[in-house]
Amino acid sequence: MTPEGAGGDDALSAALERATRSALTQSLEALYARVPLGMRLGLDAMRAACTRARNPEQAFAVAHVAGTNGKGSTCAMIESMARAAGRKTGLYTSPHLCRFAERIRIDGEPLSDEALGDVLDRALAIGPDLSFFETATLAAFLAFRDHGVDLAVVEVGIGGRLDATNVVPPPKVAAITRVALDHMDRLGGTLEEIAREKAGIAKEGSTFVLGPMTESVRAAALEVALAAGALPILLGDDPDAVAAPDGKHAPYQQDNARIAMRVARELAIPEAARREGLARATWPGRFEEIESEGHRFILDGAHNPDGARALIQALSIDEAPGAVVFGALADKAWREMLDVLAALPCPRIYVAPRGRAATDPAELARHAPGTVAPSLAEALREARARAEGGPIVVCGSLYLVGQARAALLGLPEDPPVAL
Repeated sequence: MTPEGAGGDDALSAALERATRSALTQSLEALYARVPLGMRLGLDAMRAACTRARNPEQAFAVAHVAGTNGKGSTCAMIESMARAAGRKTGLYTSPHLCRFAERIRIDGEPLSDEALGDVLDRALAIGPDLSFFETATLAAFLAFRDHGVDLAVVEVGIGGRLDATNVVPPPKVAAITRVALDHMDRLGGTLEEIAREKAGIAKEGSTFVLGPMTESVRAAALEVALAAGALPILLGDDPDAVAAPDGKHAPYQQDNARIAMRVARELAIPEAARREGLARATWPGRFEEIESEGHRFILDGAHNPDGARALIQALSIDEAPGAVVFGALADKAWREMLDVLAALPCPRIYVAPRGRAATDPAELARHAPGTVAPSLAEALREARARAEGGPIVVCGSLYLVGQARAALLGLPEDPPVAL
């Protein structure tokens, strides 16, 4: 081929790539137009849409994971173990940190722009009355069927019983990671009420793995699971107990790893593949360390008091941070989070995360003294100037973590959505 011909092919490829990206942008715009519907609870609309789509949710085996914190990390570990065993996998999680395509993965990789645009267009047409999250969930099921996955690892959005993902047939295994106070306006005001909602993913004949929780919370979840006919497994002194692999220094990841190992064992994944998959598993934005411009950053999406406590525990076994960049959404328990983070004797820089309504950084500073930054870029500059060699922790919101990760690594972004 002549150089001119090669250049022509390159130009054509670039033009096709731009056209594909433009088409995806239009699909995402149509999807984002459904954000005002929120992440509504209830299964009727989702079930009807699945019926119109010829029930893609029935085309693969499912591992279904609920929990206040840790469910995304646990899902990533399970998927990695299944892939190490040679299974063709699908992974559905939310929210995304940088690109929407992160939510729907085949064999560990986000969908291509072309494939993502296709399933979004079909989901939008099949379910014109669906919410943003319902549409995304249907798109994931369509993608998993299209690609012929053997196992879909599906993360619950909110709660469990009435979450859009709960239209799946009885999963091979369901699990609850941690139960903490979050989304109380929708799930209940006590840990026991929240546990009952999360246990609503338990179904007849499914194995149901319960992670570490207090006796009363476990009893509430067990009551629901047993009534549904599930087969519970309590994660106590489990023979699969393992330390988290290198790169997962946070102690809370050890609990997630133990849950994932047990779920994978119930999926008949051989031990060697379980350990290989666990060692290879990554999950960005959860005690993730990044080097940028000579500084070390720790990105952790701790977005509720339980997550903040887990972060403090992780930091206590590492070096003390040099600075903390914090931002929170307005509907989160940010006062309690800041009270927990008060244990860190370092400068705080407050900034508003993108997404839905954020807490005014000035209000954060009134509750716990710190510097208010008008933008994330300014917050990062201030943190670098004041860190004195210690790591800079970015926390308080997954949306803030995603924005920081994109800025530090130079990654492309789709708009964040707190759903």
